Amino acid sequence: MKRYAAYDPPEYLEWTPGPSMVDAYERTVLDDPERAEIIASLDTSRLSELYRDLVLTRLHDIGLKRWVRTGVLSKAWLGTGEEAVTVGSVSALDRTRDVVCPMIRNAGACLMMGMPMADLFRAYLATADSPSGGRDLHAGDPSTGVIQPISHMGTSVAVMAGVALAFKQRGEDRVAMTWVGDGATRTAACHEGMNFAAVKDVPAVFIIQNNQVALGTRLDQHGAGDISRWPDMYGIPSWSADGNNLLDVLAATTLAVRKCRDGEGPAIVLAETFRMGGHATHDEGEARATFPAEMFEEWGRRDPVGLFEEFLKSKGVSDTDLSSIEDEAAALVDAAAEGALASQHNLPKPDQALYAGFSDGDRLATLARRPI
Repeated sequence: MKRYAAYDPPEYLEWTPGPSMVDAYERTVLDDPERAEIIASLDTSRLSELYRDLVLTRLHDIGLKRWVRTGVLSKAWLGTGEEAVTVGSVSALDRTRDVVCPMIRNAGACLMMGMPMADLFRAYLATADSPSGGRDLHAGDPSTGVIQPISHMGTSVAVMAGVALAFKQRGEDRVAMTWVGDGATRTAACHEGMNFAAVKDVPAVFIIQNNQVALGTRLDQHGAGDISRWPDMYGIPSWSADGNNLLDVLAATTLAVRKCRDGEGPAIVLAETFRMGGHATHDEGEARATFPAEMFEEWGRRDPVGLFEEFLKSKGVSDTDLSSIEDEAAALVDAAAEGALASQHNLPKPDQALYAGFSDGDRLATLARRPI
């Protein structure tokens, strides 16, 4: 993938594949027969789709960072380095019926579920035609199976436990999925939601996205104990995955989703990854001071996009094909950004802030086609 000196972490600019890491990438999955079987079922066409989703997720964040650097935005919350967690987990769902509630760093989930990328950009611009009507930069659209989150990420666990309970009570073969960071696992709402989900045996998959830091507080400073043993407190089945390995996340989440569809939910996937930046674009310097440089170097070598590219090449996908996918993704992102900027002066009227946002009859009709 093309690297961007103005936007990529410095560790990505001269990225080259380390032979041992490339070998370990596929072996991580092959060492587990269940996961190996899942990955073996993916043909070249499906793998190329996964690459497209991965690149779109990365380029979406680069587009936001470009807006910050050019003065369109004051800051943005990015998931650089964590893309494989999002793409791998959503790929395990049936996107025609399942429901997600992403964190802001899981913007790729919105795209994969069917939300237009321009809407994600409009959410940041707070335009009247943004998904929330200009009320909130957190994006969602229930008609595509995306429940809009709020800043307090731990609350999404409780919300999605309730959504999954509705699926169970109505006898629907559907799964609810949400993500929670290592920091948000320490919140009351997260604990309450997790416990409720376990007691009620609901079909919910919780992705614990451990990116090693909560805002500016390292994992070892905001929590004691081993986070990998966290699901045991609730008796919830769990799978661990290398969060920078798209194949491993996809396989682990597929097993978790199967458990839910068999009526044995909820399930947890613990995905270990690293945030290659600050809490937002305004505090990247602080993030660099929070961890030793060696951590950025180590995780930088494990770029989820670069490693997946090398895997695809080992399966016979050509550089030309990869470049074509990237060019199409870049064109889509550029068009979406331009479309959003065209709405920049379409600001909501003050009285719109008083409404919940779904008063329009056409929008209600759209929601009715994809009920939660």
